[in-house]
Amino acid sequence: MTSVAVLGSTGSIGTQTLDVIRSNPEDFSVEVLAAGTSTDLVMKQIEEFKPSLVVMANAEASERIKSEFDSLQVYHGKKPLEKAATQSDVIVNAIVGFAGLPVTLSALHAGKRLALANKESLIAGGPIVRKVRESTNAEIIPVDSEHCALHQCLRGNADNLNGPSGPVKKLLLTASGGPFREWTKDQLRQVTVEDSLNHPTWNMGPKITVDSSTLMNKGLEIIEAHELFGIGYEHIDVVVHPQSIVHSMVEFVDSSVIAQLSMPDMRLPISYALRYPERSQGSWGEIDWGTLNRLDFEKPNEDMFPCLGLAYEAGQMGETAPAWLNAANEIAVESFLQGTIDWMQISEVIQMTLNECDGNLAEVENDIYAADKKARTIATAVIEKL
Repeated sequence: MTSVAVLGSTGSIGTQTLDVIRSNPEDFSVEVLAAGTSTDLVMKQIEEFKPSLVVMANAEASERIKSEFDSLQVYHGKKPLEKAATQSDVIVNAIVGFAGLPVTLSALHAGKRLALANKESLIAGGPIVRKVRESTNAEIIPVDSEHCALHQCLRGNADNLNGPSGPVKKLLLTASGGPFREWTKDQLRQVTVEDSLNHPTWNMGPKITVDSSTLMNKGLEIIEAHELFGIGYEHIDVVVHPQSIVHSMVEFVDSSVIAQLSMPDMRLPISYALRYPERSQGSWGEIDWGTLNRLDFEKPNEDMFPCLGLAYEAGQMGETAPAWLNAANEIAVESFLQGTIDWMQISEVIQMTLNECDGNLAEVENDIYAADKKARTIATAVIEKL
């Protein structure tokens, strides 16, 4: 039986991970749960899955859990969370945002298999994560549907992926296009928070849903794909595919294209990450070929959605620039959700923050944290000016 730590257990990925485990009780056990402050849901998860360790975001939440489960190990804060990322066979990092980086590093240092749903770990901390992966040979299996699709398409072609003698010509990341794919610029000036949270195919948390509406989510995935698979940015393209059935594709040097298809259901990539290299029996994402009658593809409109180009820019700058991009985006999205800035100003904040990027190297972990802190300060100042 494989033991699993579900870090971010009350969010969308965390609860769907528990769905997968619930359906395979003979294969998986939950050893660790970590969450923010949703104590009612965590207590239900404890009763059902009986973990040996629980980590909450703050003392108030952990004390409430302790009062109900006095024999359970319950902690709170950053250090216990990092330790929790070393306590099971598979670590599911479903923590939202930059806060997931220490968890990723702890799991990789411990040589654990990391089922990674926290893309910010690879985006902000890419150079540092790369060094740890190389030193420990730890395994990352991506949970993002697009990167899981690429992982599946690349199986058997994992070495020497591109370059003069590599087999890969291009990674093709598919994007739904978000809720505003067919909107005009005048319409985009009137976008509300409610509009941006109305995703056409996926049910996700508010931050990632806003990212999808600006195409920053796809921009971040470009950087993530570069870090995961070592493919140059000039070999990574985005294709808009509104049905979200083709989750990504790989084009090889002979122009053959391999794609992974399924109906939108995150439990499929989660199951893949938990069981790799084996596959689970299951019908998550099963396609009804009698009713599927079209698959559409088009190029993204980078003029209407400038966040995509900003991600390429930061990725090609490298070092700490992606950390600046990620930090500026988190600040801008939070400000938009709070009503401080409008939707179109999200990309303005990111661009103006990137313009101040100091180009510092990412040699040690603290370089990433320093870049993140500085970028957040600058982004906050930009928003105040706007």
